[in-house]
Amino acid sequence: MYNYLDRCPGIYCGRSLLENGSWSSCGVCPRGSRVNASYACTPCRDELTTYSWLYLGFMTMLPLMMHCFFIDLDAKDRKFSRKQLILTASAFIEVALAAILSTLFMEPMWELRLYSCEVRKLTDWYTLFYNPNPNYETTYHCTQEAVYPLQTIVLVYYFLCLLNMFLIRPVISSMMDVRGKAPIYSALYFLPLLTLIHGTCCGLIYYSFPYLSIAMSMVANAIHYSLKLDQTQKALLLSSVWDVKNVVIISVHWLLLAFGICSLNYHYALLCLVPFPSLFYILTVHFTDPGEFREIESRI
Repeated sequence: MYNYLDRCPGIYCGRSLLENGSWSSCGVCPRGSRVNASYACTPCRDELTTYSWLYLGFMTMLPLMMHCFFIDLDAKDRKFSRKQLILTASAFIEVALAAILSTLFMEPMWELRLYSCEVRKLTDWYTLFYNPNPNYETTYHCTQEAVYPLQTIVLVYYFLCLLNMFLIRPVISSMMDVRGKAPIYSALYFLPLLTLIHGTCCGLIYYSFPYLSIAMSMVANAIHYSLKLDQTQKALLLSSVWDVKNVVIISVHWLLLAFGICSLNYHYALLCLVPFPSLFYILTVHFTDPGEFREIESRI
């Protein structure tokens, strides 16, 4: 019956089936549906692709990494303290619960799976800029979530992260007798910032998150090693093996790099290169240590 529908202007305007069996005029498709090639709004019933699940995984990791960073920054300890471990565990519970709830709230409701509409091109993320204006007379407002639910589920997730922090963090802090106001204040800044970035750059992030993961891992790895007071090869190598806190931090960097490589769908043999940034820094630190340059200048 779709073959009898008249063409709609634009690429996201469609017709919805009414209760009386007729079709509506051209306009925005209801939430959870998208216009097809016959200009009819059809429900999103595709299964999420592996790449889309990895994208959601990346967006899920961002608040957790930010929480861990500011908790560690507030601790100011060279080793894991009781306070840092408790607050980190609380942050993990908060984001894990938020991820599960946000999935349950999407279609199909109360199931740990998602119905979706296929992502076809970058413009699918920015339908706001593609409202047609035929002959410059009437504007058809067809702004919708063409990539359902990849936009709204992340927004719901960030909101639940904030809500869970207010509900869970004080309870755990009081039960365990720890105080951590600074990480909470920091979250009040970075969670709205992440929401703003997602609202404006979600499409760009979707296509570039594997490269962002790799870049973030390598930059964080370099910063971590550069903050060490002893920049000798021996000291860096020993701290990477015997210092528990350094081992955990480096392992997180490696996991993030491995995640980026896997998201690119390249050959898994490239995973053997995961330790390369750490080894490269340690092996070349002799050539980049400022102390070495001062020593050379003194000799001259």
